[in-house]
Amino acid sequence: MIITRTPFRVSFAGGGSDLAAYYSQEPGAVLTTAIDKYMYIAVKEHFEQTFRVSYSRTEIVDSVEQINHPIVRECLQQLGFRSGLEIVSMGDLPARTGLGSSSSFTVGLLHALYALLHRVVSPERLAREACRIEIDHLNEPIGKQDQYIAAYGGLQFIQFHPGGTVFVDPVVISPETRSELSRRLLMFFTGDTRDAREVLAKQQAGTEEKLPVLRQMCVIARELREVLTSGRDLNVFGKLLHEAWQAKRSLTDSISNFKIDELYERGLSAGALGGKLLGAGGGGFLLFFCEPHNQDRLRAELSELRELKFSLDPEGSKIVHVGSNRE
Repeated sequence: MIITRTPFRVSFAGGGSDLAAYYSQEPGAVLTTAIDKYMYIAVKEHFEQTFRVSYSRTEIVDSVEQINHPIVRECLQQLGFRSGLEIVSMGDLPARTGLGSSSSFTVGLLHALYALLHRVVSPERLAREACRIEIDHLNEPIGKQDQYIAAYGGLQFIQFHPGGTVFVDPVVISPETRSELSRRLLMFFTGDTRDAREVLAKQQAGTEEKLPVLRQMCVIARELREVLTSGRDLNVFGKLLHEAWQAKRSLTDSISNFKIDELYERGLSAGALGGKLLGAGGGGFLLFFCEPHNQDRLRAELSELRELKFSLDPEGSKIVHVGSNRE
């Protein structure tokens, strides 16, 4: 049995520039980090020649082609599995909450299946193949950042170029800056989930009209990186996060709504310097940048929301267990 652990992510700025509708015209860029919340995938050979796939439901079928879960079916077909397997997925957090869980699932499953074949693959290959499966084969209207941060982990500045090449550059910061950044980030669950595909499909369709906004978001992503690497006042990071959110929410009317806007404004009034809704939009988690002396006030103001404690994670997808078929 193989078990992989693949991180979820928090994207700070630049989301949307990782869509082909944008980077096919000019380079995109995002600043993003892995966090210590994970997707776990367990894979083992099945004595019977059936496939048992357990996620929010359980499937037991006779062939790969009969599997309903599109990502599982496509991964097994791509890697040539024909005999019985058991696949179980477990996530620390619900799906459709803006933390890249779908791509973490894909990367983690590919990682586990390659390990079952006794093959070692690089983060770049895991990310590239996850993108091909989700975007090219399954025609999901999503970008590339989630697959790459899930595979690489850490705090990364990721660039997307015309032609499809992707460059992943680690953001090198001092331990003190990393610790202080983590200390000033708070996350709250809005209580709502959403289907990112609907939001992203609208965003893709409006890319041409919103090119100046997307360019601005890429600039802010670079400015955020500069704040971290230069050791400047971290409060500038919070203010830039606010600018990035204001730009993003202008892309389509489905990214935010009255409830999210009202929660965000309450967060600012309680002392947060900036923040954003994570993921494509419409629901999920709100991220705030808040100085420590204002955090109790922020928590009190948003007391009806559940806070998620988290830290930045330096690791990407990894194998955490290798066992025998007797397990």
